[in-house]
Amino acid sequence: MKHLRIAVLYTLISAVVLGIGYPLLITALAQWFFPHQANGSLIVRSGKVIGSQLIGQTFTGPEYFHSRPSAAGNGYDATASGGSNLAPTNHILIQEVEQRVAAQRVGSAKVPVDLVTASASGLDPDITPAAAYYQAPRVAKARHLQLAAVRALIAQHITPRQFGLLGEKCVNVLELNLALNQMH
Repeated sequence: MKHLRIAVLYTLISAVVLGIGYPLLITALAQWFFPHQANGSLIVRSGKVIGSQLIGQTFTGPEYFHSRPSAAGNGYDATASGGSNLAPTNHILIQEVEQRVAAQRVGSAKVPVDLVTASASGLDPDITPAAAYYQAPRVAKARHLQLAAVRALIAQHITPRQFGLLGEKCVNVLELNLALNQMH
């Protein structure tokens, strides 16, 4: 009986410390030191939340930079995060990618792979600088802007590798489109 009481006591102490105390401590520290990130890295304009730096959005007009395709629900649905789960040799995936390539192709230039394939989560907010530069002529033409100005805007929004070595350079599509709207 003594061992049972000790086991129950340790279970209760562990549940309170690890199930309540630790999460509250980590939440408080995150709110104190990283409030923007802890609250979803939301982008707010004129008091209205228009998106998150962490979740992509669908942009379809020729005057906007387009995000990667999304396999998450109806597109960038955070409740249905996930890839298509189709193998690279699956004929359905191959057809989808070929259709996307045909829709994106401009002249003889190669279409960047991230414009025609979804990310593993289906929520990726970023594209490669190559994908942004590939879209620059279309965006410049649709907005009646100089191509050099659009390319300069892209260069300003390239996020470098973390610590100079982790990950790849990328461009957040929502932030780039917001800057484009301010420019135009």
